[in-house]
Amino acid sequence: MSTNAPGQTVSPDSHTSDAQVRFRSDVTVELVKQAASDADVIWAARVSTKGEQSLEDIEGDPSRSQGLINYLMRDRHGSPFEHSSMTFFVCAPIFVWREHFRHRIASYNEESGRYKVLDPVFYVPNRERNLIQIGKPGAYEFVEGSDEQHTLVQEQTEQVCREAYAAYERMLEAGVAREVARIVLPLNIYSSAYVTMNARAMMNFLSLRRSAPESRFPSFPQREIEMVAEKYEAAFAELMPLTHASFIANGRVAP
Repeated sequence: MSTNAPGQTVSPDSHTSDAQVRFRSDVTVELVKQAASDADVIWAARVSTKGEQSLEDIEGDPSRSQGLINYLMRDRHGSPFEHSSMTFFVCAPIFVWREHFRHRIASYNEESGRYKVLDPVFYVPNRERNLIQIGKPGAYEFVEGSDEQHTLVQEQTEQVCREAYAAYERMLEAGVAREVARIVLPLNIYSSAYVTMNARAMMNFLSLRRSAPESRFPSFPQREIEMVAEKYEAAFAELMPLTHASFIANGRVAP
């Protein structure tokens, strides 16, 4: 048994061998907790005109107030959309988290490579992922690569990941602290986190991280973070259908 840090030990079998390195091409997004409905928008908005009487709208039928939701969305009165909460468990490559954390209107708690041995699970794009960029930044598109290019990406990525994780294991076995050993791991290793946001934050995220023809202001997200956004939007549309429909009808502009 080798020493990992003062007061810590790591046994040789406490982390995964190279033979168990795994590759995947998807993301995990699971709604784990929510307090979100279209009615939340109604009572939050009506306090400005009804005061305490707005409490009567907490259990009201939001479909009778669809016009109010559309008015708030259209004129960008955003604060009533903040009185809701959605918490997701998300597992995605670290390079996706680099972009996700730029959305500071969400709350995050991520697994830590300082406190746990990171699982040997790495992202490799599948054949549906376009590889070739055409055009300049801000005005470009991605098109499908050749079979040779897809094979090259897969083979080289998998080789680097296996070598990097083997180096990570060797350092752990030699007693190197987890926070140091992890520096050799590539950005396509998966990490997980809880993400909590309200409906206004959700719409801000979706407006930037989804490419949609109805968007008033077109966005060009990296495909991997758009995969997360697609799953968020499916949950959001189910929880708050009137708000989501208004968001779409108003050009996917966050209020």
